[in-house]
Amino acid sequence: MSFPRGTLNELKLHSNALEEEMTLLVYQPAAFSPLNKYTIMIAQDGRDYFQLGRIGRVADELLAAKKIENLMIIGIPYHSVEDRWKKYHPDGEQNEAYIRFLAHELVPFIDRTFPTLQVGMGRALIGDSLGATVSLRTALRYPHTFSKVILQSPYVNEKVLQETRDFPEGPQLDIYHTVGSKETEVKTTKEGIQDFLTPNRELSRTLETKTLSYHYGEFEGGHFWTHWQPDIKEALQKIL
Repeated sequence: MSFPRGTLNELKLHSNALEEEMTLLVYQPAAFSPLNKYTIMIAQDGRDYFQLGRIGRVADELLAAKKIENLMIIGIPYHSVEDRWKKYHPDGEQNEAYIRFLAHELVPFIDRTFPTLQVGMGRALIGDSLGATVSLRTALRYPHTFSKVILQSPYVNEKVLQETRDFPEGPQLDIYHTVGSKETEVKTTKEGIQDFLTPNRELSRTLETKTLSYHYGEFEGGHFWTHWQPDIKEALQKIL
């Protein structure tokens, strides 16, 4: 199947919150025009989403078929497994600073640089595993800035569950949440083998009590891109 291909470029942004230069991978659709307004999707594990998830190719296909709204994707790569843990894990040394970077530095930069909708419903966060965790916690903290979230097999601990329970009525979030039915023994960076399925089910029960647009599903498989990649097409269509 042939369809027009978008472009992928690299930008740099200095973060005061993180005290480092951040790399941004910027996907623009084939029909990009500065005269249009675009929904922005911010991808944690940005290089993985483009290379392993093939999210740019999926967006090309869906945009050509007019199945999703105008979309740009901003991918944020991590430097190393250790760097990823520090920024994404709820107990990571840079986690709070990273969340501030997303809300207070990255969003203003994107809105200054590109023709965006500049409203919460025009911004989405996507992530897998710990990338999903930091995406959810950022949306819970800043629901008027990021109103759409795609969670692929998030790491969920009691801190994440409590923050979700404490999320107030009123702010509207649109959440797409999936996890694998075989994610009962997942090897993690610092916490050994963890059961992801049970706490994700508890997270789902909590989210279902909130006034949200919420989709939850379990795929047949484990904690791998083999299963996350095919799920991206449905996720984009549900959220966008």
